[in-house]
Amino acid sequence: MADPATVRTDARRHHDPQVRGFASDNYAGAHPEVLAALALANGGHQVAYGEDDYTGHLQRVMHSHFGPTAEAFPVFNGTGANVLALQALTDRWGAVICAESAHINVDEGGAPERMGGLKLLTVPTPDGKLTPELIDRQAYGWEDEHRAMPQVVSITQNTELGTVYTPDEIRAVCDHAHERGMKVHLDGARIANAAASLDVPMRTFTNTVGVDVLSFGGTKNGALFGEAVVVLDPDSVRAMKHLRKLSMQLASKMRFVSVQLEALLAKDLWLRNARHANAMAQRLAEGVRAVDGVEILHPVQANAVFARLPHAVTERLQKRFRFYFWDEKAGDVRWMCAFDTREDDVDAFLLALKEEMARQ
Repeated sequence: MADPATVRTDARRHHDPQVRGFASDNYAGAHPEVLAALALANGGHQVAYGEDDYTGHLQRVMHSHFGPTAEAFPVFNGTGANVLALQALTDRWGAVICAESAHINVDEGGAPERMGGLKLLTVPTPDGKLTPELIDRQAYGWEDEHRAMPQVVSITQNTELGTVYTPDEIRAVCDHAHERGMKVHLDGARIANAAASLDVPMRTFTNTVGVDVLSFGGTKNGALFGEAVVVLDPDSVRAMKHLRKLSMQLASKMRFVSVQLEALLAKDLWLRNARHANAMAQRLAEGVRAVDGVEILHPVQANAVFARLPHAVTERLQKRFRFYFWDEKAGDVRWMCAFDTREDDVDAFLLALKEEMARQ
């Protein structure tokens, strides 16, 4: 086999790698250590569809984080992970209680309902977090054949508003759901950022407090692609292998998903990346607080900063740095930091913000 360093390629770079924005941590590339792991897994033949050595080793790595009963099912993407997990936890007549702001409700194109065949029962939340009291707004009617049956509570850690559940808050959600015969799914697209913020192992706010199934995110934290559904309670689901295939989430060359998650989790890359992204968000928030006329909307607890500023300022600033409106009518925006966000990036953005606010 040819040495990769000597293999000819006609590919060209089509972007400036020095340009960074604050639109999404999905904009970041793959971490060099993840790319190195992919190269390590390449070459030769490995059994397809998850029977490879890398996927086998990933199970042992997951055990070190989530305990010996955890079983990981690598998938292509976060929406696939969420839909697969929720399908596994519900019957055909089942429903899922979630925050109104939940990714499964707002940002997945209706996939949980259209592809998963389930009903979402949403609850407005001031900070993106469910509580037992909020859950009870939708947790009723189990014997009413005219209403979809609540079977799952889905929470996001950290939330879509950048807030972080404490372990005790998640325990209260799990206890409340289990007492009512429901299971708990955790969307962990940014689970590493939450663990870094809390400074605790991931198990502390997942299987230890009663979460049944987890969608584990890698892409936002330095992977090229790939997530995993992690079954924490083996008694909570059935036929996951069959559901994954049915849901078009079974990768033939699964080793290239598994080795990325192994690269993140086997040592501390997942935590280093998340801590850095969180620190950059704190640096950004501190700078924003010093700018008159800009309001930070939610506690900055992970790698997101939500702010409100004049609409015209946002439009001008977007021409200099990429980011999104969160609520355009209200003037709310979201700024995201990633594992490769630099202090210089944050400082340049803050300078541009101050300049545009001064023009206003």
